[in-house]
Amino acid sequence: MPKRFLETVVRRRPVHRGRAIDFFVDEVRLPDGKKAVREYVGHPGAVAVVPFIRPKTIVLVRQYRYPVGRTTWEIPAGKLDPRESPLACIRRELKEETGYSARRVTRLLTFWPAPAFSNERLHVYRADGLRPGPMSLDDDEFLEAVEVPFHAALAWIRSGKIRDAKTVIGLMACALEMRGRG
Repeated sequence: MPKRFLETVVRRRPVHRGRAIDFFVDEVRLPDGKKAVREYVGHPGAVAVVPFIRPKTIVLVRQYRYPVGRTTWEIPAGKLDPRESPLACIRRELKEETGYSARRVTRLLTFWPAPAFSNERLHVYRADGLRPGPMSLDDDEFLEAVEVPFHAALAWIRSGKIRDAKTVIGLMACALEMRGRG
């Protein structure tokens, strides 16, 4: 990175250590030598998967999201455990949230959901060749796995029924990949 953009940490101050995220207030030195404060969320990273149960049908999960006060439609996803690979996490989360296991898992992309205030990286995959099995939700998870035609899920983005960023990005990445295959 060009030095003219680089900020260096002068002092890192953890404000809160949580189960899922941490909060930091860092003092940094700016490229011009002045100091500034940067507040951000520390996150271990996460994964999300677009599971194709059939060539044109996916599985989405419906669940209540407390911060927005609504039930959302999302692709299965979850937080990485310490030292867990994204691929292992995808397989675990897919099984937990939908009951399915996948014969093939393909990486689509990795992105920063909110780089202005979080260091989270989200790895998005596509899963094919799904085999059914029992769900194994966490004690505090209440969700429903629902089969949805892929074209309907894309229409739900346009209509606003799907608003979750990782779901929008994952579905659009799959649509681009499918268009590229012809």
